[in-house]
Amino acid sequence: MQQEFIFAGFGGQGVLLMGQLLAHAAMDEGKKVSWIPSYGPEMRGGTANCTVIVSDREIGSPVASRPSCVVAMNLPSLDKFEEAVKPGGVLVINSSLATREPKRQDVTIVKVAATQVANELGNARVANMVALGAVVEVTGVVTPNGLLEALRKNLPAHRQNLLPLNKEAIEKGRSAAQK
Repeated sequence: MQQEFIFAGFGGQGVLLMGQLLAHAAMDEGKKVSWIPSYGPEMRGGTANCTVIVSDREIGSPVASRPSCVVAMNLPSLDKFEEAVKPGGVLVINSSLATREPKRQDVTIVKVAATQVANELGNARVANMVALGAVVEVTGVVTPNGLLEALRKNLPAHRQNLLPLNKEAIEKGRSAAQK
């Protein structure tokens, strides 16, 4: 089985990290993975997205023109990628920043107030982990424990103190996706 993801948002929202962590978790679980970042012209505040493909078999192309899941962390990302989701796929929306209703009727819509939840946790920078928790819950692409282990292994030494906060953010995202 192959699942294709696009994570999209403003630079600084951690969308590339979301893709990297998913890719690492999938590799650790024995799956084949492709990860491709895409940056806008600015570092922070510009657009950023990445494509992640997770498969049980060799990946023929790293391009995901009809991804099975899109994560839109802001309104411009929702506007740009909503139509790309394949019918029957999943659209995860950060409803804190992408406030319009989605147009699609043929995909599963998962609204998670990721930025609001992150602010309630005391750190707006974990909104990406809230959204990633929702993705894992809805798609089952990797196990929750696999994601947490990938986070632990890939968080730099000077950021290991943020592990409990990130874990809580992931759990809040999983819970939000269940509703």
